[in-house]
Amino acid sequence: MFDPRDLADLVALGQAGTLSAAAKRRGVAVSTVSRRIEALEIATGLSLVDRRADGVRLTAQGERLAALGVPLADQIARVSRAAEALRSGDTVIPVRISATELVVSDILAPALPQLWAGHPEIPVQLQSQAGLVSLAGRDADLAVRMSRPEGASLIGRRLPEIRSGFYAAPSYLDGRDPAAIDLRRERLLGYDESYGRIPELEWLREQGLSGALALRTASTRALITATLAGAGIATLPMMFGAREPGLVEVPGPRGMPTRQPWLIVHRDIARLPSIRAVHRWIVATMTRQILSSD
Repeated sequence: MFDPRDLADLVALGQAGTLSAAAKRRGVAVSTVSRRIEALEIATGLSLVDRRADGVRLTAQGERLAALGVPLADQIARVSRAAEALRSGDTVIPVRISATELVVSDILAPALPQLWAGHPEIPVQLQSQAGLVSLAGRDADLAVRMSRPEGASLIGRRLPEIRSGFYAAPSYLDGRDPAAIDLRRERLLGYDESYGRIPELEWLREQGLSGALALRTASTRALITATLAGAGIATLPMMFGAREPGLVEVPGPRGMPTRQPWLIVHRDIARLPSIRAVHRWIVATMTRQILSSD
């Protein structure tokens, strides 16, 4: 026999890829994860982890055991979450929604009255997170992501595509006609590669505009505030740029790529009434916001 927590740590290591990431997901110290996996190896008589100078990896036996342990690890996570809610006095476990800061603050938060008009009994927890979270590890119940979900345990709902454009403040334009501006001669503000090679960055390179980028950031909020202050011309999702009264759209080259957002939920909880209700609300809210900017 072995401690089920040890198996849950092995599953977390397989999903996260590193001991530190697995420990963060499990809410324990790295030494605790390492010790538990060693205990699991002793209990099973198997070599589960290949320990190398550059990190650890699951062996073939470890991968097999981790795959079999996913349902149990998920159940442990659900029980732990329920126990946490009971300790805090909650009678209903809130639905946790993960998205970027601007989606949380400017789209979902203002739309909460629409959710509660039909489902006042459902509490929610809005988690503003720039990085990806693990729904398999129960870091959240629902997540709005800009990449297609991977893995059989996740269900993805495609949301309307998000178009981007160029925006500037009148103070930066200084009376110039936006249609007559040569973007190669302007100060451009855009995203960095924190989220990988996003389509806009590759497109800017193809258009010969990457050399004009004076600001690169992962924060949409920073791009908006810098643009409003007259710092330059920013590439922004139209769902945010078009709703700012202090910004003017600047025509750019045709063919700027779109982004494909997804609403992700774990298969095990997708049919829960509270999850289904919040899922419908997010789809309606995101769709309304995205299409209103087109």
